[in-house]
Amino acid sequence: MSVIAPARTYEVKTFGCQMNVHDSERLRGSLEAAGLVEAQDGAPDVVVINTCAVRENADQRLYGHLGQLAKTKRERPGFQIAVGGCLAQKDRSTIVERAPWVDVVFGTHNIGSLPTLLERSRHNGEAEVEILEALEVFPSTLPSKRESTYAGWVSISVGCNNTCTFCIVPSLRGKERDRRPGDVLAELQALVDDGVVEVTLLGQNVNSYGVEFGDRLAFGKLLRAAGEIHGLERIRFTSPHPAAFTDDVIDAMAETDAVMPQLHMPLQSGSDRVLRAMRRSYRSARFLGILDRVRERIPHAAITTDIIVGFPGEAEEDFAETLRVVEASRFASAFTFQYSIRPGTPAATMPDQVPKEVVQERFERLVALQDRIAFEENRAQVGRTVDVLVSNSEGRKDVTTHRLSGRAEDNRLVHFAPGADVPRPGDVVTVAVTHAAPFHLIADDGPLALRRTRAGDAWDRAQADSCAVPAPVPGGGPRPVSLGLPALRAT
Repeated sequence: MSVIAPARTYEVKTFGCQMNVHDSERLRGSLEAAGLVEAQDGAPDVVVINTCAVRENADQRLYGHLGQLAKTKRERPGFQIAVGGCLAQKDRSTIVERAPWVDVVFGTHNIGSLPTLLERSRHNGEAEVEILEALEVFPSTLPSKRESTYAGWVSISVGCNNTCTFCIVPSLRGKERDRRPGDVLAELQALVDDGVVEVTLLGQNVNSYGVEFGDRLAFGKLLRAAGEIHGLERIRFTSPHPAAFTDDVIDAMAETDAVMPQLHMPLQSGSDRVLRAMRRSYRSARFLGILDRVRERIPHAAITTDIIVGFPGEAEEDFAETLRVVEASRFASAFTFQYSIRPGTPAATMPDQVPKEVVQERFERLVALQDRIAFEENRAQVGRTVDVLVSNSEGRKDVTTHRLSGRAEDNRLVHFAPGADVPRPGDVVTVAVTHAAPFHLIADDGPLALRRTRAGDAWDRAQADSCAVPAPVPGGGPRPVSLGLPALRAT
Protein backbone atom coordinates (compact mmCIF):
# COMPACT_ATOMS: atom_id res chain seq x y z
CA MET A 1 0.00 0.00 0.00
CA SER A 2 1.43 3.40 -1.00
CA VAL A 3 1.91 6.05 1.70
CA ILE A 4 1.05 9.62 0.84
CA ALA A 5 3.82 11.94 1.97
CA PRO A 6 2.67 14.79 4.19
CA ALA A 7 2.51 18.22 2.59
CA ARG A 8 5.54 20.43 3.08
CA THR A 9 4.98 23.27 5.53
CA TYR A 10 5.99 26.93 5.47
CA GLU A 11 6.28 30.01 7.65
CA VAL A 12 6.44 33.61 6.41
CA LYS A 13 8.18 36.23 8.55
CA THR A 14 7.24 39.81 7.65
CA PHE A 15 9.24 42.98 8.35
CA GLY A 16 8.35 46.50 7.25
CA CYS A 17 5.35 48.38 5.97
CA GLN A 18 1.75 47.56 5.08
CA MET A 19 2.84 46.86 1.51
CA ASN A 20 5.07 44.07 2.83
CA VAL A 21 2.19 42.67 4.88
CA HIS A 22 0.07 42.67 1.72
CA ASP A 23 2.88 40.96 -0.24
CA SER A 24 3.19 38.31 2.48
CA GLU A 25 -0.47 37.43 2.13
CA ARG A 26 0.26 36.82 -1.57
CA LEU A 27 3.33 34.76 -0.71
CA ARG A 28 1.23 32.55 1.55
CA GLY A 29 -1.42 32.20 -1.14
CA SER A 30 1.15 31.26 -3.80
CA LEU A 31 2.76 28.67 -1.52
CA GLU A 32 -0.58 27.09 -0.67
CA ALA A 33 -1.58 27.06 -4.34
CA ALA A 34 1.62 25.04 -4.88
CA GLY A 35 0.55 22.50 -2.24
CA LEU A 36 2.33 23.72 0.89
CA VAL A 37 0.48 24.30 4.16
CA GLU A 38 1.19 26.77 6.93
CA ALA A 39 3.21 25.25 9.76
CA GLN A 40 1.47 24.90 13.10
CA ASP A 41 4.27 23.26 15.10
CA GLY A 42 6.99 25.89 14.82
CA ALA A 43 9.11 23.58 12.65
CA PRO A 44 8.36 24.52 9.02
CA ASP A 45 10.03 22.94 6.02
CA VAL A 46 10.33 26.37 4.37
CA VAL A 47 10.97 29.74 6.03
CA VAL A 48 10.34 32.86 3.93
CA ILE A 49 11.66 36.20 5.19
CA ASN A 50 9.97 39.20 3.57
CA THR A 51 12.42 42.00 4.23
CA CYS A 52 12.41 45.78 4.57
CA ALA A 53 15.22 48.10 3.47
CA VAL A 54 13.74 51.28 4.93
CA ARG A 55 13.92 50.60 8.66
CA GLU A 56 17.11 51.23 10.57
CA ASN A 57 19.47 48.24 10.89
CA ALA A 58 17.34 46.20 8.45
CA ASP A 59 20.34 44.23 7.22
CA GLN A 60 21.53 43.36 10.75
CA ARG A 61 18.04 42.15 11.56
CA LEU A 62 17.96 39.94 8.46
CA TYR A 63 21.40 38.41 8.96
CA GLY A 64 20.66 37.85 12.63
CA HIS A 65 17.63 35.77 11.64
CA LEU A 66 19.61 33.94 8.97
CA GLY A 67 22.33 33.13 11.49
CA GLN A 68 19.75 31.55 13.78
CA LEU A 69 18.41 29.48 10.87
CA ALA A 70 21.85 28.18 9.86
CA LYS A 71 21.79 25.56 12.62
CA THR A 72 18.37 24.32 11.48
CA LYS A 73 19.68 24.14 7.91
CA ARG A 74 22.58 21.91 9.03
CA GLU A 75 20.40 19.62 11.11
CA ARG A 76 17.33 19.15 8.86
CA PRO A 77 17.77 17.81 5.33
CA GLY A 78 15.34 19.44 2.93
CA PHE A 79 14.85 22.57 5.03
CA GLN A 80 14.74 25.66 2.81
CA ILE A 81 15.23 29.38 3.41
CA ALA A 82 13.96 32.08 1.05
CA VAL A 83 14.60 35.84 1.31
CA GLY A 84 12.46 38.36 -0.54
CA GLY A 85 11.28 41.95 -0.32
CA CYS A 86 13.04 45.30 -0.49
CA LEU A 87 16.37 44.29 1.06
CA ALA A 88 16.57 41.33 -1.32
CA GLN A 89 15.90 43.68 -4.25
CA LYS A 90 18.70 45.97 -3.03
CA ASP A 91 21.37 43.47 -1.95
CA ARG A 92 20.69 40.67 -4.50
CA SER A 93 23.56 38.16 -4.62
CA THR A 94 25.17 39.73 -1.55
CA ILE A 95 22.70 37.80 0.59
CA VAL A 96 23.92 34.44 -0.70
CA GLU A 97 27.54 35.58 -0.35
CA ARG A 98 27.02 36.49 3.31
CA ALA A 99 24.65 33.59 4.07
CA PRO A 100 25.44 30.78 1.60
CA TRP A 101 22.89 28.50 3.28
CA VAL A 102 20.04 30.57 1.80
CA ASP A 103 18.21 28.68 -0.97
CA VAL A 104 16.23 31.41 -2.74
CA VAL A 105 16.53 35.17 -3.13
CA PHE A 106 13.71 36.98 -4.97
CA GLY A 107 12.79 40.64 -5.37
CA THR A 108 9.80 42.91 -5.02
CA HIS A 109 8.78 42.45 -8.66
CA ASN A 110 8.48 38.65 -8.79
CA ILE A 111 6.95 37.39 -5.57
CA GLY A 112 4.72 35.02 -7.55
CA SER A 113 7.77 33.04 -8.71
CA LEU A 114 8.67 31.84 -5.19
CA PRO A 115 7.21 28.28 -5.46
CA THR A 116 9.04 27.70 -8.77
CA LEU A 117 12.32 29.01 -7.36
CA LEU A 118 12.02 26.79 -4.27
CA GLU A 119 11.42 23.71 -6.42
CA ARG A 120 14.25 24.64 -8.79
CA SER A 121 16.63 25.05 -5.84
CA ARG A 122 15.63 21.62 -4.48
CA HIS A 123 16.19 20.02 -7.87
CA ASN A 124 19.50 21.72 -8.68
CA GLY A 125 20.90 21.67 -5.14
CA GLU A 126 22.02 25.29 -5.31
CA ALA A 127 20.78 28.75 -4.50
CA GLU A 128 18.38 30.45 -6.91
CA VAL A 129 18.60 34.24 -7.19
CA GLU A 130 15.99 35.98 -9.36
CA ILE A 131 15.65 39.75 -9.16
CA LEU A 132 13.52 41.39 -11.85
CA GLU A 133 13.96 45.06 -12.69
CA ALA A 134 10.29 45.59 -13.55
CA LEU A 135 7.01 44.33 -12.17
CA GLU A 136 5.98 40.91 -13.48
CA VAL A 137 2.37 40.91 -12.27
CA PHE A 138 0.52 43.05 -9.74
CA PRO A 139 0.75 41.30 -6.36
CA SER A 140 -3.01 41.65 -5.95
CA THR A 141 -3.58 39.30 -8.90
CA LEU A 142 -1.81 36.43 -7.11
CA PRO A 143 -3.50 33.93 -4.78
CA SER A 144 -3.86 35.23 -1.25
CA LYS A 145 -4.08 33.83 2.24
CA ARG A 146 -5.26 36.65 4.48
CA GLU A 147 -4.47 36.93 8.16
CA SER A 148 -7.82 38.55 8.91
CA THR A 149 -11.32 37.33 8.12
CA TYR A 150 -12.86 40.80 8.47
CA ALA A 151 -10.25 43.20 6.98
CA GLY A 152 -8.16 43.19 3.83
CA TRP A 153 -5.42 45.10 2.04
CA VAL A 154 -5.88 46.10 -1.60
CA SER A 155 -2.99 47.49 -3.62
CA ILE A 156 -4.11 50.16 -6.10
CA SER A 157 -0.60 51.01 -7.30
CA VAL A 158 3.01 49.97 -6.86
CA GLY A 159 6.16 52.03 -7.08
CA CYS A 160 6.69 55.77 -6.67
CA ASN A 161 7.54 58.69 -8.95
CA ASN A 162 8.78 60.97 -6.15
CA THR A 163 12.46 61.61 -5.46
CA CYS A 164 12.59 62.19 -1.69
CA THR A 165 16.27 62.32 -0.79
CA PHE A 166 15.91 60.13 2.31
CA CYS A 167 13.92 57.33 0.63
CA ILE A 168 15.18 54.25 -1.17
CA VAL A 169 11.73 52.89 -2.06
CA PRO A 170 11.56 54.17 -5.69
CA SER A 171 14.77 52.32 -6.59
CA LEU A 172 13.43 49.11 -5.04
CA ARG A 173 9.82 49.14 -6.21
CA GLY A 174 10.24 51.14 -9.41
CA LYS A 175 8.17 53.86 -11.03
CA GLU A 176 4.49 54.09 -10.17
CA ARG A 177 2.21 51.66 -11.94
CA ASP A 178 -1.54 51.92 -11.43
CA ARG A 179 -4.11 49.16 -11.57
CA ARG A 180 -7.19 49.81 -13.62
CA PRO A 181 -10.17 50.93 -11.50
CA GLY A 182 -12.27 47.97 -12.64
CA ASP A 183 -9.64 45.52 -11.39
CA VAL A 184 -9.48 47.24 -8.00
CA LEU A 185 -13.26 47.29 -7.63
CA ALA A 186 -13.49 43.62 -8.65
CA GLU A 187 -11.02 42.70 -5.92
CA LEU A 188 -12.96 44.75 -3.39
CA GLN A 189 -16.15 42.95 -4.35
CA ALA A 190 -14.43 39.56 -4.03
CA LEU A 191 -13.24 40.46 -0.53
CA VAL A 192 -16.73 41.58 0.48
CA ASP A 193 -18.16 38.33 -0.89
CA ASP A 194 -15.69 36.52 1.38
CA GLY A 195 -16.95 38.34 4.48
CA VAL A 196 -14.60 41.33 4.63
CA VAL A 197 -16.17 44.58 5.90
CA GLU A 198 -13.06 46.80 6.04
CA VAL A 199 -10.39 47.43 3.40
CA THR A 200 -7.28 49.57 3.28
CA LEU A 201 -6.23 50.83 -0.13
CA LEU A 202 -2.44 50.73 -0.49
CA GLY A 203 0.06 52.66 -2.56
CA GLN A 204 3.36 54.43 -2.02
CA ASN A 205 1.42 57.59 -2.93
CA VAL A 206 -2.25 56.67 -3.19
CA ASN A 207 -3.53 60.10 -4.16
CA SER A 208 -1.38 60.22 -7.29
CA TYR A 209 -3.35 57.19 -8.46
CA GLY A 210 -4.37 57.62 -12.10
CA VAL A 211 -1.13 59.21 -13.30
CA GLU A 212 -0.40 56.20 -15.50
CA PHE A 213 -3.71 56.39 -17.36
CA GLY A 214 -4.01 60.16 -17.35
CA ASP A 215 -6.79 60.90 -14.86
CA ARG A 216 -5.75 63.30 -12.08
CA LEU A 217 -9.09 62.84 -10.32
CA ALA A 218 -8.99 59.04 -10.39
CA PHE A 219 -8.40 58.51 -6.67
CA GLY A 220 -11.44 60.50 -5.58
CA LYS A 221 -13.52 58.65 -8.16
CA LEU A 222 -12.19 55.32 -6.86
CA LEU A 223 -13.17 56.20 -3.28
CA ARG A 224 -16.70 57.08 -4.39
CA ALA A 225 -17.06 53.92 -6.49
CA ALA A 226 -15.76 51.72 -3.65
CA GLY A 227 -18.32 53.33 -1.36
CA GLU A 228 -21.08 52.01 -3.62
CA ILE A 229 -20.12 48.36 -2.96
CA HIS A 230 -22.86 46.88 -0.79
CA GLY A 231 -21.44 45.35 2.38
CA LEU A 232 -18.16 47.28 2.34
CA GLU A 233 -18.53 49.24 5.56
CA ARG A 234 -15.11 50.78 6.16
CA ILE A 235 -12.62 52.14 3.64
CA ARG A 236 -9.19 53.44 4.64
CA PHE A 237 -6.11 54.33 2.59
CA THR A 238 -2.39 54.91 3.07
CA SER A 239 -0.32 56.84 2.36
CA PRO A 240 -1.10 60.06 0.50
CA HIS A 241 1.43 62.77 -0.32
CA PRO A 242 0.62 66.37 0.72
CA ALA A 243 1.84 67.79 -2.59
CA ALA A 244 -0.73 65.80 -4.59
CA PHE A 245 -3.59 65.94 -2.09
CA THR A 246 -6.50 67.79 -3.69
CA ASP A 247 -9.87 69.06 -2.55
CA ASP A 248 -11.72 66.51 -4.69
CA VAL A 249 -10.26 63.78 -2.45
CA ILE A 250 -11.44 65.64 0.65
CA ASP A 251 -14.89 65.93 -0.93
CA ALA A 252 -14.94 62.21 -1.73
CA MET A 253 -13.97 61.39 1.86
CA ALA A 254 -16.64 63.65 3.32
CA GLU A 255 -19.41 62.53 0.96
CA THR A 256 -18.76 58.75 0.97
CA ASP A 257 -20.16 57.16 4.12
CA ALA A 258 -17.89 54.12 3.95
CA VAL A 259 -14.69 56.21 3.91
CA MET A 260 -13.61 56.47 7.51
CA PRO A 261 -12.94 59.82 9.27
CA GLN A 262 -9.22 59.13 9.48
CA LEU A 263 -6.25 60.40 7.48
CA HIS A 264 -2.57 59.55 7.58
CA MET A 265 -0.72 62.57 6.16
CA PRO A 266 3.11 62.36 6.32
CA LEU A 267 4.69 65.64 7.44
CA GLN A 268 8.35 64.53 7.68
CA SER A 269 9.47 68.02 8.80
CA GLY A 270 7.86 71.33 9.70
CA SER A 271 10.81 73.33 8.34
CA ASP A 272 10.42 74.60 4.79
CA ARG A 273 14.19 74.61 4.39
CA VAL A 274 14.45 70.96 5.40
CA LEU A 275 11.47 70.04 3.22
CA ARG A 276 13.33 71.52 0.24
CA ALA A 277 16.42 69.46 1.13
CA MET A 278 14.20 66.38 1.38
CA ARG A 279 12.69 67.19 -2.05
CA ARG A 280 9.25 67.21 -0.49
CA SER A 281 7.31 69.44 -2.90
CA TYR A 282 5.09 71.19 -0.35
CA ARG A 283 5.66 73.60 2.50
CA SER A 284 4.32 73.77 6.06
CA ALA A 285 1.60 76.29 5.19
CA ARG A 286 0.19 74.00 2.51
CA PHE A 287 0.31 71.06 4.91
CA LEU A 288 -1.60 72.91 7.62
CA GLY A 289 -4.08 74.17 5.03
CA ILE A 290 -4.90 70.58 4.03
CA LEU A 291 -5.57 69.68 7.65
CA ASP A 292 -7.80 72.72 8.06
CA ARG A 293 -9.88 71.78 5.00
CA VAL A 294 -10.17 68.15 6.08
CA ARG A 295 -11.39 69.16 9.54
CA GLU A 296 -13.81 71.68 8.07
CA ARG A 297 -15.48 68.93 6.03
CA ILE A 298 -14.91 66.07 8.54
CA PRO A 299 -14.89 67.63 12.03
CA HIS A 300 -14.12 64.42 13.96
CA ALA A 301 -11.35 63.22 11.64
CA ALA A 302 -8.32 61.75 13.40
CA ILE A 303 -5.13 62.72 11.58
CA THR A 304 -1.85 60.85 11.99
CA THR A 305 1.57 61.48 10.49
CA ASP A 306 5.23 60.52 9.96
CA ILE A 307 8.07 62.75 11.16
CA ILE A 308 11.84 62.46 10.70
CA VAL A 309 14.10 64.09 13.29
CA GLY A 310 17.71 65.02 12.56
CA PHE A 311 17.73 65.14 8.76
CA PRO A 312 21.14 66.33 7.49
CA GLY A 313 21.54 70.06 8.03
CA GLU A 314 18.59 70.34 10.44
CA ALA A 315 19.36 73.27 12.76
CA GLU A 316 17.65 74.01 16.06
CA GLU A 317 15.45 76.62 14.37
CA ASP A 318 14.36 74.00 11.82
CA PHE A 319 13.43 71.61 14.60
CA ALA A 320 11.54 74.42 16.34
CA GLU A 321 9.45 74.75 13.17
CA THR A 322 8.61 71.03 13.36
CA LEU A 323 7.45 71.49 16.96
CA ARG A 324 5.34 74.46 15.88
CA VAL A 325 3.62 72.52 13.10
CA VAL A 326 3.04 69.50 15.37
CA GLU A 327 1.45 71.72 18.01
CA ALA A 328 -0.82 73.29 15.38
CA SER A 329 -1.70 69.98 13.71
CA ARG A 330 -3.06 68.20 16.80
CA PHE A 331 -2.17 64.75 15.50
CA ALA A 332 -3.98 61.80 17.05
CA SER A 333 -0.70 59.90 16.80
CA ALA A 334 2.62 60.12 14.99
CA PHE A 335 5.24 57.69 13.78
CA THR A 336 8.47 59.44 14.70
CA PHE A 337 11.86 58.43 13.32
CA GLN A 338 15.42 59.39 14.08
CA TYR A 339 17.14 59.98 10.76
CA SER A 340 19.75 57.39 9.90
CA ILE A 341 21.81 57.01 6.75
CA ARG A 342 20.37 54.77 4.03
CA PRO A 343 23.14 53.88 1.55
CA GLY A 344 22.06 54.65 -1.99
CA THR A 345 19.99 57.72 -1.10
CA PRO A 346 21.08 61.33 -1.83
CA ALA A 347 20.77 62.23 1.85
CA ALA A 348 23.39 59.63 2.79
CA THR A 349 26.18 61.78 1.33
CA MET A 350 24.83 65.20 2.32
CA PRO A 351 27.08 67.40 4.47
CA ASP A 352 26.17 68.47 8.00
CA GLN A 353 24.97 65.11 9.29
CA VAL A 354 23.46 65.84 12.71
CA PRO A 355 25.29 64.24 15.68
CA LYS A 356 23.51 61.26 17.20
CA GLU A 357 23.24 62.86 20.64
CA VAL A 358 21.57 65.95 19.17
CA VAL A 359 19.12 63.81 17.21
CA GLN A 360 18.29 61.83 20.36
CA GLU A 361 17.64 64.96 22.43
CA ARG A 362 15.37 66.45 19.77
CA PHE A 363 13.57 63.15 19.32
CA GLU A 364 12.78 63.00 23.03
CA ARG A 365 11.37 66.54 22.96
CA LEU A 366 9.20 65.73 19.95
CA VAL A 367 7.89 62.53 21.54
CA ALA A 368 7.06 64.36 24.77
CA LEU A 369 5.12 67.01 22.84
CA GLN A 370 3.22 64.51 20.72
CA ASP A 371 2.46 62.29 23.71
CA ARG A 372 0.89 65.29 25.44
CA ILE A 373 -1.17 66.20 22.38
CA ALA A 374 -2.31 62.61 21.83
CA PHE A 375 -3.41 62.34 25.46
CA GLU A 376 -5.31 65.64 25.23
CA GLU A 377 -7.00 64.57 22.00
CA ASN A 378 -7.96 61.19 23.50
CA ARG A 379 -9.33 62.81 26.67
CA ALA A 380 -11.62 64.83 24.42
CA GLN A 381 -13.16 61.50 23.32
CA VAL A 382 -14.36 60.59 26.84
CA GLY A 383 -18.15 60.51 26.89
CA ARG A 384 -18.44 60.02 23.13
CA THR A 385 -20.27 57.02 21.70
CA VAL A 386 -18.22 55.15 19.10
CA ASP A 387 -18.72 52.12 16.86
CA VAL A 388 -15.89 49.60 17.25
CA LEU A 389 -15.00 46.87 14.77
CA VAL A 390 -13.91 44.03 17.04
CA SER A 391 -10.44 42.64 16.35
CA ASN A 392 -8.76 39.44 17.42
CA SER A 393 -5.18 40.44 18.17
CA GLU A 394 -4.76 44.10 19.17
CA GLY A 395 -5.20 44.00 22.94
CA ARG A 396 -2.04 42.59 24.49
CA LYS A 397 -3.51 42.75 28.01
CA ASP A 398 -7.09 41.79 27.15
CA VAL A 399 -6.88 38.39 28.82
CA THR A 400 -5.82 39.86 32.17
CA THR A 401 -8.14 42.88 31.97
CA HIS A 402 -11.11 40.82 30.71
CA ARG A 403 -11.61 43.25 27.85
CA LEU A 404 -11.85 42.94 24.09
CA SER A 405 -10.34 45.38 21.59
CA GLY A 406 -11.05 46.94 18.24
CA ARG A 407 -10.86 50.07 16.15
CA ALA A 408 -13.27 52.98 16.17
CA GLU A 409 -14.22 54.54 12.87
CA ASP A 410 -11.43 57.12 13.29
CA ASN A 411 -8.99 54.19 13.80
CA ARG A 412 -8.41 54.85 17.49
CA LEU A 413 -7.76 51.67 19.45
CA VAL A 414 -10.55 50.96 21.96
CA HIS A 415 -10.46 48.38 24.76
CA PHE A 416 -13.95 47.55 26.02
CA ALA A 417 -15.77 45.32 28.46
CA PRO A 418 -17.56 42.70 26.31
CA GLY A 419 -20.81 42.32 28.23
CA ALA A 420 -22.89 39.14 28.47
CA ASP A 421 -23.32 38.60 24.71
CA VAL A 422 -19.70 38.30 23.62
CA PRO A 423 -18.97 39.65 20.11
CA ARG A 424 -16.82 37.87 17.57
CA PRO A 425 -13.91 39.42 15.65
CA GLY A 426 -15.56 41.28 12.79
CA ASP A 427 -18.70 42.18 14.72
CA VAL A 428 -19.42 45.82 15.58
CA VAL A 429 -20.15 47.12 19.08
CA THR A 430 -21.36 50.55 20.10
CA VAL A 431 -19.66 51.73 23.29
CA ALA A 432 -19.33 54.90 25.36
CA VAL A 433 -15.74 55.95 26.05
CA THR A 434 -15.12 56.07 29.80
CA HIS A 435 -11.35 56.61 30.09
CA ALA A 436 -8.48 57.78 27.91
CA ALA A 437 -4.76 57.05 27.70
CA PRO A 438 -2.24 58.53 25.26
CA PHE A 439 -2.41 55.53 22.92
CA HIS A 440 -5.87 54.03 23.45
CA LEU A 441 -9.40 54.54 24.75
CA ILE A 442 -11.31 52.45 27.30
CA ALA A 443 -15.04 51.71 27.45
CA ASP A 444 -15.71 49.86 30.68
CA ASP A 445 -19.51 50.12 30.79
CA GLY A 446 -20.02 47.37 28.21
CA PRO A 447 -21.57 47.63 24.75
CA LEU A 448 -24.65 49.77 24.29
CA ALA A 449 -25.39 47.70 21.19
CA LEU A 450 -23.96 44.69 19.37
CA ARG A 451 -24.32 44.15 15.62
CA ARG A 452 -23.40 40.72 14.38
CA THR A 453 -21.94 40.93 10.89
CA ARG A 454 -21.06 38.83 7.87
CA ALA A 455 -17.45 39.30 8.96
CA GLY A 456 -18.22 37.65 12.31
CA ASP A 457 -19.88 34.81 10.42
CA ALA A 458 -16.71 34.48 8.32
CA TRP A 459 -14.71 34.27 11.54
CA ASP A 460 -16.88 31.38 12.73
CA ARG A 461 -16.44 29.61 9.38
CA ALA A 462 -12.67 30.03 9.53
CA GLN A 463 -12.62 28.59 13.03
CA ALA A 464 -14.72 25.62 11.95
CA ASP A 465 -12.52 25.03 8.89
CA SER A 466 -9.45 24.90 11.11
CA CYS A 467 -11.17 22.45 13.47
CA ALA A 468 -11.07 25.04 16.23
CA VAL A 469 -13.80 25.98 18.65
CA PRO A 470 -15.05 29.52 17.91
CA ALA A 471 -13.14 31.70 20.32
CA PRO A 472 -14.01 35.38 20.36
CA VAL A 473 -11.67 36.07 23.24
CA PRO A 474 -8.12 37.30 22.51
CA GLY A 475 -5.72 34.51 21.67
CA GLY A 476 -8.30 32.48 19.81
CA GLY A 477 -7.50 33.77 16.36
CA PRO A 478 -4.79 33.36 13.79
CA ARG A 479 -1.27 34.37 14.74
CA PRO A 480 -0.93 38.10 14.03
CA VAL A 481 1.63 39.30 11.49
CA SER A 482 4.67 40.99 12.99
CA LEU A 483 5.06 44.38 11.38
CA GLY A 484 8.74 44.42 12.36
CA LEU A 485 9.08 48.10 13.30
CA PRO A 486 11.72 48.13 16.06
CA ALA A 487 12.87 51.67 15.31
CA LEU A 488 9.37 53.07 15.04
CA ARG A 489 7.73 55.11 17.76
CA ALA A 490 3.97 55.59 17.53
CA THR A 491 2.74 58.37 19.79
